[in-house]
Amino acid sequence: MADTARLQHRAEQAAAALPPLLVAASRVASTVAQGVHGRRRVGQGETFWQFRQYQPGDAINRIDWRESGKSQRLFVRENEWEAAQSVWLWRDASPSMDYASSRGVPTKRERADLITLALAALLLRGGERVTLLGTGIAPSHGRAVLERMALQLERNASPDLPTVEPLPRHGQLVLTGDLLAPLEEVEKRVASFAAMGLKGYLLQVLDPAEETLPFEGRVRFEGLEQEDPLLISRVETIRGDYTDKLARHRAGLGAIARAAGWRFATHRTDKPPHAALLALYTALAEPGQ
Repeated sequence: MADTARLQHRAEQAAAALPPLLVAASRVASTVAQGVHGRRRVGQGETFWQFRQYQPGDAINRIDWRESGKSQRLFVRENEWEAAQSVWLWRDASPSMDYASSRGVPTKRERADLITLALAALLLRGGERVTLLGTGIAPSHGRAVLERMALQLERNASPDLPTVEPLPRHGQLVLTGDLLAPLEEVEKRVASFAAMGLKGYLLQVLDPAEETLPFEGRVRFEGLEQEDPLLISRVETIRGDYTDKLARHRAGLGAIARAAGWRFATHRTDKPPHAALLALYTALAEPGQ
């Protein structure tokens, strides 16, 4: 019992030393990891993955004659793709991301940080190389990468859109934020990265109040980025126009992503992060689909 107590005490001390964001992200990543089977892909590696039935067009030298001799069909031996991908992650940490409409939901930045770090944890488990865009640190493996990213996310701010920087072809990029910047600005960034040969994913994170504008009566709106206050006497009268404008903006983001061969999705901060994380991870696992 004494040994168990000492072990538990050391574990609690170690956990206390970790950034809270890292602890939360690791828990979310562990939950999502139970529902996925890794990022294995057929390729030129040397590790056996599976047999599949021969198909017209397959090279004859790929047939596994020993396995085929066990039945009346021909089987091809497939190996696992072993070339790790490099993934750059970015999240918006501008002042507007500090918004939360109630105490019952996290701020947009808190949720974006959580999803970004949990995605990094999943990618590292799958053998990929990851880093944060804009840090100047090359993508790499290992637990130390995750701890460094957690500290960077908790301490660093960033503009509402990423700064374009040269990145290697065939990498992948995930941009997470409220993506409420003008569409032409978003399009410039996406087009610049896509022109480098990068595949990407846009995840828009919004507070539920930003989607539905649930307020009634006289409301004074104060911006988080030094905008002038806006006083509306009957806010319910503009709800329809507001939601229509948001829908058009989202449609524009989706069109930008499709034109670049990227993907676009949305997430609300009052929803669990697991579904958004799983969708991100699945999309990165099959970038060509």
